[in-house]
Amino acid sequence: MGPALITLLHGDNAELLPTLPDGSFELVYIDPPFNTGRAQEREQTRVVRDAAGARVGFRGDRYHQLRLGSRSYADCFDDYLAFLEPRLEHARRLLTPTGSFFLHLDYREVHYAKVLADQVFGRRCFVNELVWAYDYGGRSRKRWSPKHDTILWYAKDPRRYTYRYDDIDRVPYLAPGLVGPEKAARGKTPTDVWWHTIVSPTGREKTGYPTQKPVKILERIVRVHSNPGDRVLDFFAGSGTTGEAAARNGRFATLIDDNADAVAVMRTRLSRYLAPC
Repeated sequence: MGPALITLLHGDNAELLPTLPDGSFELVYIDPPFNTGRAQEREQTRVVRDAAGARVGFRGDRYHQLRLGSRSYADCFDDYLAFLEPRLEHARRLLTPTGSFFLHLDYREVHYAKVLADQVFGRRCFVNELVWAYDYGGRSRKRWSPKHDTILWYAKDPRRYTYRYDDIDRVPYLAPGLVGPEKAARGKTPTDVWWHTIVSPTGREKTGYPTQKPVKILERIVRVHSNPGDRVLDFFAGSGTTGEAAARNGRFATLIDDNADAVAVMRTRLSRYLAPC
């Protein structure tokens, strides 16, 4: 059995981050609460066959849905930037000289958070605004439906940072006939807009934890912005997607979360990679 690739810490990141040494991580990614003003909750259900069930499926079989429970966390802050600022300062401190920091938010706070991150990291250290666009769920009849998140990328040193261009996953050309068979077969590198569906509510990847992000999004970040054997940190670890992306690609990950449900999900999901308690 090889070395454990993931260290999981259960506790308040405000208390745990000061215990980590300077310059420990090549990559820090966080997906903090978005300050939606409400509790984030995901119900867990299971469909079972039942002749008296209300649902009708394939070949007329009937089913009903069992509610197994739910997972939730509060997502409301009186002063979101005051909550975020000390954590951004630790993120910068913990980066290696060639390290990168990624902050994943949505439209509610990202504009304010960018101004704050510019102050903490320095405006010259801002490299990219990445847009993760998806197309799932209902449509609003009162406004343009919000179907994207924003990921801000900062480098510890904008003159030198890890960027493994050859490890970028390729995407298909929209008009392959215009570029020739060789280029069409190879595909092209993505731009700063990343199209990828959310985690399917019925897919194998789903853990039942609210706001879970697709592992393919995190794998792209991990593969390009760290090297095999490097250390990756996520201190709002949630369902553990960053840890899975890191371990799959030969990186070591430290995951922090103070939510007991999140820790339980991660212990199950990442058991083959975890360091002993």
